[in-house]
Amino acid sequence: MAGIYIHIPFCKQACIYCNFYFEKGKKNQSLLVDALIKEIALRNNEITEPIKTLYFGGGTPSYLEFNYLENIINSVKANYDLTEISELTLEANPDDINLERLIQWKSMGINRLSIGVQSFFDSHLKWMNRAHNSEEAESSIKEALKLNFEVSIDLIFGIPNSTHEQWLSNLNKTITLGVHHISCYGLTLEPNTPWEKLIKRGQYPSSNDDLSAEQFEMADRVLQENLYEHYEISNYALKGKKAKHNSSYWAGEPYLGIGPSAHSYNLITRSWNFSDIKLYIESLSNNKRPFEEEQLSKENRINEYLMTSLRTSDGIDIEKLNELDIPVDDLKKQLTEEIKKGFVVLNDKALKLSPKGMLYADAIASKLFV
Repeated sequence: MAGIYIHIPFCKQACIYCNFYFEKGKKNQSLLVDALIKEIALRNNEITEPIKTLYFGGGTPSYLEFNYLENIINSVKANYDLTEISELTLEANPDDINLERLIQWKSMGINRLSIGVQSFFDSHLKWMNRAHNSEEAESSIKEALKLNFEVSIDLIFGIPNSTHEQWLSNLNKTITLGVHHISCYGLTLEPNTPWEKLIKRGQYPSSNDDLSAEQFEMADRVLQENLYEHYEISNYALKGKKAKHNSSYWAGEPYLGIGPSAHSYNLITRSWNFSDIKLYIESLSNNKRPFEEEQLSKENRINEYLMTSLRTSDGIDIEKLNELDIPVDDLKKQLTEEIKKGFVVLNDKALKLSPKGMLYADAIASKLFV
């Protein structure tokens, strides 16, 4: 299944925890959109099979003016086969969502919204420097569901000084609203973020690993009790509502990444555009894509398979390991301690992480790398 990811690197303001590539304000939107359209056309021979998913991420794609978004989608339609597309996702912030915009987005073929709620508590939103409030978060979900969008929301756990009661309230409100898909992310301290600077100045507390672990386990229990399948470390979905685009990443499918900082993967190479809007615009004005690329060795591909598969509820397929000539007994020896602790479950069909093991996914995956 082939997919296209388009990075829209604009935001209204900077969240304290964010280390994604973005630019504040709308100053360069017109020039950036022209460059995106050029890159879309320039790379139209890289995927010849029908596109199944299109995903606008960011940044904040919903912050983009309607006509610019429409022009990008029309360019994709002109350069790729969209006859089999089943999911067109737009990441959106609650403060950008209203009835008029929802109708406009629907008219473009957008059928899924990933809404950056993060919390239904105003104190949390203010602490994170989010641009919306809790009332906007709730109303945006209700309006989107009324218009039959498939709705996913992001929630953040492990917010310093938050309580388990608040986290449970966030989960219960999400369930009551009836969203189709939930992405739960632990608040982690990333380098070069406003949060890191505030901690160094003694103005903000740091992250709390114990709090995050406890709230992760709460989410796993509460959401599964309410029929949300925990199908990937951070993701839960009602039946038939898994994120198709992101699932293709974890399945190792090819995808095309358009825009500054966007990554692409074609099974043989991985490439990424430079994280620089000005360089991106200047290069595309000369019909050149500013990117770097690496050839993936057999070891690279095996390690990527191990890492991405371990994140999912299906786990690492034993049959696939046999095809790759990786002895299962060797992996079992490498994970002796993790199996004893109940972090890893191994049977005849798969090697999987338990809910507690998901807290240590990266460390466990690294022990398996060839």
